[in-house]
Amino acid sequence: MGILPTDAINALPYPAAAANLSATPSEIECEVMNLFEQFRSPLLRYVLSFGMSVHDAEEVTQEVFLSLFRHLQLRKSRRNLRGWIFCVAHNLALKHRYASRRSRDMTASDWTIVERQFDPSPSPEEQVLLVQRQRRLLAVLHALPEEDQCCLRLRAEGLRYREIAAVLGISLGAVSISLAGSLARLARADGR
Repeated sequence: MGILPTDAINALPYPAAAANLSATPSEIECEVMNLFEQFRSPLLRYVLSFGMSVHDAEEVTQEVFLSLFRHLQLRKSRRNLRGWIFCVAHNLALKHRYASRRSRDMTASDWTIVERQFDPSPSPEEQVLLVQRQRRLLAVLHALPEEDQCCLRLRAEGLRYREIAAVLGISLGAVSISLAGSLARLARADGR
């Protein structure tokens, strides 16, 4: 078998980008790559909620973005691409689940991998809850007597009870009572 001439290689039904590896990405490729970076993690989490393995969910996610690339190449509607992406993911996940007939429960290790690997930041709902919790705890902290606040701050800086007592000029027992009471108030405010 001989080497194909350049004309024959160029006539093959491959995209120009595949034939010329040094070609710069097209506008559509850049747009799809940006959307992939933006929506990959939430989309993967959504697809995983259908009970498939991480590997299968990644395949479905990739298939969504391949479909998006074809959709944009055919100059179809760009209206609400986020909704379009999740709709296609939903349909592909259902199709995959029904085709495989092996919906399995995700193991704890699968969820751990997903949480660590794909989106370490809290969701918007989690962020709101964190801000509310912070405000509640800060309100309790500011309501504490000044000496109790100082004990907490010094302990947070890593000082031992004896060192705190020496810094504030109070007894070791007073430091212990102050910290125990302050931490109990904070725990109650935190709902523990």
